[in-house]
Parts: sequence; C-alpha cells; structure tokens
Amino acid sequence: MAATALAIDSALPAFGEIRTAFDLADDATSVTGIITFFFIGSSLGLLPAGLLADRFGRRPVMWGGLVLYVLGAIASIFAPSLWVMFVARFVWGLGSAGPRVAAMAMVRDAYEGEQMAKQMSLIMAVFILVPTFAPALASGILLVGPWQAVFWACAVVAVVVAAAVTRLPETLEADQQRRLAGRDVVGGIRAIFTTPGTLGYLLCLTALFSVFLSYLASSEIILDQVFGLGDWFPLFFGAIALVMGGAMFLNGRVVEHVGLERIIRFGFLANLTSATVLLVVAVVTAGTPPFWLFVVLLGTVLFFQQMLIPNLNAAAMRPLGSVAGTAAAVLGMVPGVLGAIIGGLIDRQFDGTITPISIAFVACSIVAFAAWTWARRVEPPLDDLVNAMPAA
Repeated sequence: MAATALAIDSALPAFGEIRTAFDLADDATSVTGIITFFFIGSSLGLLPAGLLADRFGRRPVMWGGLVLYVLGAIASIFAPSLWVMFVARFVWGLGSAGPRVAAMAMVRDAYEGEQMAKQMSLIMAVFILVPTFAPALASGILLVGPWQAVFWACAVVAVVVAAAVTRLPETLEADQQRRLAGRDVVGGIRAIFTTPGTLGYLLCLTALFSVFLSYLASSEIILDQVFGLGDWFPLFFGAIALVMGGAMFLNGRVVEHVGLERIIRFGFLANLTSATVLLVVAVVTAGTPPFWLFVVLLGTVLFFQQMLIPNLNAAAMRPLGSVAGTAAAVLGMVPGVLGAIIGGLIDRQFDGTITPISIAFVACSIVAFAAWTWARRVEPPLDDLVNAMPAA
C-alpha cells in the first residue's frame, strides 16, 4: 500500500519541473493526467491481479506486481513526451495493483467483521500516511536533482518492499485456489455482482473516490493558484494526510466497540455536514476563503471520508470470502476507474476558486449516502452474511 501511495504523492511536487520539461504553461492542468492515468492503470489491473491471486496465491501476485511497478517507473523516467509518460504511468499503475489486491485479500483471508474493518483501517492508514512525507521527500530530492530522480526513488523503494514482503505468509490454502477457466472466472465475477447490496456499495465507493482523486490531482494547483502558496504544498499536503491517517487509526480503534453499521452511519452524517459547510463558505467568500478556514474545513471533510472508505470496503467484502481476491479487485477497480474519470472531469471545472471541488464534495457525499442506504435495504441480514463466510 505504501508503494502505491508513494508513486502518487511523490509526483505532485514535480509537476512544475515536468511542465517545464514538456513546454507546458505554468497553470496547465493537463499534467494532472500523471495522477489520473496511474489510477486508471492501478484500477484496471486489479481484476487480473485478483483472478491470479485466487488461482496462484497472494505472494506471487504481490511480487509480480512490484516487478511491473519498477518497469513502469523506469519507462516514465525516459518518456520523450507527456503522452508517452501517461502510458508509462498507466503501466506503473498496473503494477501497483498486484500488491494492493494481495494485501486486501490477505486481510480477508485472515479476519472477519469488525476485526477485518480494523485491519483494513490499518493498511489504508499506511496508504494515507505516506503522503505526510512523500511530497517533502520529493521536494528534497528536487533540490539536488531533476524530476526523474523522484521516479528513480520510487523504483528503489519498490525493490526494498519486494525484499521485505518475503516475511509475509501465503494465506490462500491450496484447496481454496480457483481455476482460471472462463466459466469459473465469469462465475466468480457474477457472484460478486449478484450478491445483494454489492452494486450499492460499488456506487457508494465510486462517489467517494471520485472527489478524493480530484482532491489529490488538483490540490497542488488549488494551493498555488487560489492561495498563492505553492511553495508550502508539501507541508499542506502532509498535514492533510496526517488528518486522514488519524481518521484511519481512530477508526481501527473504535470500530470493534461501536460496530460497523453505526460508525458508517455516523461517518456519513458528519461527512455530509462538513462538506455542506465547506460549500457554504465557498459561496459566501466567492470561492476564496481565508486559507486557515479552508484547511480546517477540508481536513474535516476528508477526516470523515477516510473513516468511511475502509468500513464500506469491509461491509462490502463480508459475504464474498470465497472469492476474496476477485472481490478485492472489483471493489477497487470499479470505483478506481470510474472515480478517476469522474475526478478528472471535476478537475477540469477548476476556475481559480475552491467552489467546483466544494460542490463535488457535497454531490458525491449525497450520492454515496443514498447508495449505502439502498445497499443496506437489499442485502441479507448480518447473521446470514456471517454464516455464509468460510472460517478464517
């Protein structure tokens, strides 16, 4: 999870040098494709990674993904044009899918219910906390080297991670391996989409990911163009990441005591309320509020959003233990691909103010809450879900 986050967040401080390298205007938003194409590749790679993880095990998929990750990073370094870099970033994203699916499937193999939500919060917290130092690390590298050095650093980290994960056990038992025959693949995917409530959770996660990915891609230009604080971007991004990581850790500590459904309901209420306040402030201040107020409100919105995502993933995975690798892939791929596309459309609405992304936060929160409400109405009772799960 850390390797995936590093590939995303370390690229953000390099946007300025990349714009210069490819003769782009200082305010060109096309460079955000570096994030968008990575996310699309990462999301599309989840399904094949999930199928392979259910067939051959979690460890081989993790290592294979890291190899492709390194190759994509090197290809991005030598890209002769921005569009070639987009293709390389897409491949880089494909590689990141292997470790991500393997990690999620390992958690589902070993845990159930609130314990699973707790562990998912932990690994998602790593994904979120890496941005606390990744932009600062990248900025430090840029002080002594070109933007390519940032991508080299990501490749080196992936090699270190590949060595470190040799300590992880294989959690897929031999008798649980699924064949890659077309009928079995289609049957596994059909089981996911026909499970009552799954479509609702997919829509819910897609809505939340859309605006979150838009924030990731546009945060640098918002800080620079709206507030004139581009030089402070690493500190700003790291502070917000600490807030989001704090939400993950807090969630991991309280979800067993509060209960999955209750904490999701509270998260939606708090998220929608804080997003609405942010939008009201944006409208009242013509899209340019005091910086401190923007940071407080944005941090609050993202805090509750990041409490929701691991819990919604855990809730959606409850009845899907027999196809955990494929389920982890689908639950990541669909929100990731659609979220990246929708997030890119949100990015294009940037008008020099925070108003477009504020509107997006409210709209996506409403859609997500409605989708969760529908999913809860149609899915089987919790006792049935637990009984349907194989023993960990």
